[in-house]
Amino acid sequence: MLNLERLRTLDALARHGSVSGAAEGLHITTSAVSQQMSKLEREVGQQLLAKNGRGVRLTDAGRLLADHAARILSQVEVAQSDLEAQRGQVVGELRLAAFPTAVRGLFPAAVAGLRSAHPALRISSREMEPEAAVLAVIRGDYDLAVVLDWYNKPLPMPDGLVKASIVDDTADVAMPTTHLHAHRDEVDLEDFADDDWVTWGEGEFCHEWLMHTLRSKGIEPRVAHRAEEHPTQLALVGAGLGVCVAPRLGRGPVPQGVRTVPVRQSVSRHIYAVWRADADRRPSIRAAVEALKSAAGKAV
Repeated sequence: MLNLERLRTLDALARHGSVSGAAEGLHITTSAVSQQMSKLEREVGQQLLAKNGRGVRLTDAGRLLADHAARILSQVEVAQSDLEAQRGQVVGELRLAAFPTAVRGLFPAAVAGLRSAHPALRISSREMEPEAAVLAVIRGDYDLAVVLDWYNKPLPMPDGLVKASIVDDTADVAMPTTHLHAHRDEVDLEDFADDDWVTWGEGEFCHEWLMHTLRSKGIEPRVAHRAEEHPTQLALVGAGLGVCVAPRLGRGPVPQGVRTVPVRQSVSRHIYAVWRADADRRPSIRAAVEALKSAAGKAV
């Protein structure tokens, strides 16, 4: 009889490609991964892993069993989802991931509401950029992720996921109060063609969106400063070091020396939740989506 937890370990190794990656995804130690795999090899009587430089790779038998493991675990997920749906109770474990502004702007109220309404539900959460969060849900490391795309740049969405809209988040341009356009009621992005920009890290989804959007308007942006968090970006703007796009969700108080002005042709991000289709009937997923929508209604 194949042990389900050992199959889960093999599946994680196949998806992550390394012992350390599997350990992180399963929230266990690397030695625990190695022990589980040694036991699984004894159970099946075949070598499933082979050394590959400093790491390991799956043998032919390992890949074959990993393919079966993925299908078995998916069916187990469906069975658990169906049982939870039949019982109609919000129980068990729910692992959430979201990009930083959603964690700050939505999770405190949403998770607190879930814990109050469903004390038998165990909830954990982690900050994660949208692309990584989608992959983490596909891999089964997380049950639900809050992700975003921009009005003119969709986030690629693999097959096998279900999504639900949470809220549309309008973004303004933040500038020093001494800026030429700080007195205006509305601005256009083209108005800042000659300004230094404060933006996100290279390769991040929001940074790539900003570069794409400005260039589509004939502007080659001068990126002067990069910061992951919006409060840090606003602090740099307040020091007179540039301008930035400032979404409203999770923004908090605008620091002294900064004015935010709406964009005439509205700039917004679409925020939504995603989860695996085989978990679609879980009451905990549905409860989380409703809690997120309720929190969004109060936050934006």
